[in-house]
Amino acid sequence: MEEWIDILDAQGNYTGKSCLKTEAHAKGYFHPTVHIWLYTKNKHILFQKRALTKLVFPGMWDISVAGHVAAGEVILDAAMRETKEEIGLRLTKTNLTKIGVRKHMVAHPNGIQDNEFHHVFIAELNVPVTQLKRQETEVAALQLFPLDTLTKTAALENVLLPRFHDYYCKVYDAILEQLS
Repeated sequence: MEEWIDILDAQGNYTGKSCLKTEAHAKGYFHPTVHIWLYTKNKHILFQKRALTKLVFPGMWDISVAGHVAAGEVILDAAMRETKEEIGLRLTKTNLTKIGVRKHMVAHPNGIQDNEFHHVFIAELNVPVTQLKRQETEVAALQLFPLDTLTKTAALENVLLPRFHDYYCKVYDAILEQLS
């Protein structure tokens, strides 16, 4: 069943309207999403390899967890729900540290227009990767990478996207601050 999502204006304010996710992507409506970056105390970061069936960035190593906020859903609740759905990890609100909101606008070759406001969180991964249960329709694999991978994206094939390097560096800095 397809998700209903809230429509935002270009400044990230709720408009009071909602639509199906496919409509938002077809018409370029702004909408809220969540990004959850999971790190370990020994300076590693969890990446998920996106399933090959994904419509955007298939097969890429990407954010630990990312997803759309359902219409009417509280942002923190969406972060916890997406983490449980995609990798089987239960987080509480106290596990999540919000590090910002990022305006994102990308037109994909397949016609999808991603106009999103990413609500970005970091959280410590306290369980071994082997205990995580990936949602196979979304996630092809899970793997820990050295944390400094976030600052070296241009050198790694199919790991993140170099054009978002500044964003990854902000995540890196926030995680280092959290670890200190």
